[in-house]
Amino acid sequence: MKARKIKEHIYWMGSVDWDSRLFDSLIPLPDGTSYNAYFIEGSEKTVLLDTVDPPMAQEFMEQLEGITKIDYIVSQHAEQDHSGTILQVLEKYPDAKLISTPKAKGMLIDLLKIPEEFFIAVEDGETLSLGDKTLKFIYTPWVHWPETMVTYLEEDKILFSCDFFGSHIATTDLLVTDEGRVYEAAKRYFAEIMMPFRNVIKKNLEKLASYEIEMIAPGHGQIFPHPALIIDAYRDWTLGTPRNTVVLPHVSMHESTKRMVDHFVAALVDQGVQVEPFNLAVTDIGKLAMALVDAATIVVGTPTVLAGPHPYAAYAAFLANALRPNTKFLSVIGSYGWGGKTVETLAGMIPNLKVEVLAPVLCKGVPSGDAYKALDDLAAAIAQKHKEHSFT
Repeated sequence: MKARKIKEHIYWMGSVDWDSRLFDSLIPLPDGTSYNAYFIEGSEKTVLLDTVDPPMAQEFMEQLEGITKIDYIVSQHAEQDHSGTILQVLEKYPDAKLISTPKAKGMLIDLLKIPEEFFIAVEDGETLSLGDKTLKFIYTPWVHWPETMVTYLEEDKILFSCDFFGSHIATTDLLVTDEGRVYEAAKRYFAEIMMPFRNVIKKNLEKLASYEIEMIAPGHGQIFPHPALIIDAYRDWTLGTPRNTVVLPHVSMHESTKRMVDHFVAALVDQGVQVEPFNLAVTDIGKLAMALVDAATIVVGTPTVLAGPHPYAAYAAFLANALRPNTKFLSVIGSYGWGGKTVETLAGMIPNLKVEVLAPVLCKGVPSGDAYKALDDLAAAIAQKHKEHSFT
């Protein structure tokens, strides 16, 4: 794809990756993704904001063929999907200077072996004049690495946000057109990489609140011509209270736990609680992560395997602990054959979650009347807890 004009003397560059279905060998990409870089031509100087993932380098370098000079390269984030082609750009433009935060400088030297003489380390709030255009560099740490920053183009009121406000989505539309589709993709993106740093992101949102932003150009996904869509979403995801929802990751081996899950789902519905079950044998972990953004309660459904939880259930607990959702309550349901320490093992895997653990429901073998009654009681207890906290 060729470079595309955003506004006068401001261009999108990069690559749309239609085919990838896994990011960082971990994150599902049901809609592909894009790697966005931006070129700004000032009256006196030119700047390139970020680069692309190395597998996309050829297309990106072809976009640069008509550009005779780049004075500055800005690296807003050292991760290789944004920084990985910097060395090739420096080979083409050896007089260019590489701008980053001091922390990013060290990381780029470590990750890419970029010679130190290319660097200009900027302070928080420092500006750079391109003549008729002025860039302001704003530290936004832990979005989602410690060295990250964003760049504000003062005259055009554009925020170049790199991973902040991004979404994994492949499309030929340069600007957001289908807001519902982009909202879902952005929520998945937030859940998978931003949610663990929610408290820091709150501060970054507050920091950006004083800027007049008319457009947000992220490092992945489409450009937001109406920034309120994504800014309001981030405020909700970081500042909002949990909702009257139970997320129910589960797995079953011989149908006993499945029977408990089916009964429990119906019991929660009868209590007026929304429930989102995820069969861990087939689920998209991105969907599970998205559900965790809003859920007030997590209930893990698992059989006992070798005296502990099923490995899929253990993985779900590990994922929840890593993502640190704003969940308030946790419980476990499931079946066992002769005994074990399923609850103790799962509880030990979630030290990052500040939750109240509700009485688990475990039964020996196939569930019967007493087990179903206990599931009904657990559903009622969850509903009562949600009401007490005004979760809606």
